[in-house]
Amino acid sequence: MIVEMLHTEGCPHAEEYLPRLRRLAAEAGVSDPVRVRTVADGEEAQREQFLGSPTVRVDGRDVDPGADARRDYGLSCRLYRGPSGISGMPPDEWVLALLRADRTDD
Repeated sequence: MIVEMLHTEGCPHAEEYLPRLRRLAAEAGVSDPVRVRTVADGEEAQREQFLGSPTVRVDGRDVDPGADARRDYGLSCRLYRGPSGISGMPPDEWVLALLRADRTDD
């Protein structure tokens, strides 16, 4: 299983979120390390279908259930509209749901 966080340089939410993502991955039984990648420019953002920083993916799938419908790729801060409102980080339940679903698919 590949868990990765894509971010832009200097994104405060990414720096704050990375330890939490690592904890969630461990909680879900993921033994592989979380991969961290910096998206450097607009061209890379388009190629990676980068919806903003931080973006969290599990085996290439965005943790945001609505991400597939979006096309606003670019270098920006990302806002997540979850059950508790708007945040600069994805809700834990989205991340855990995808981590656990992916483990049961093995």
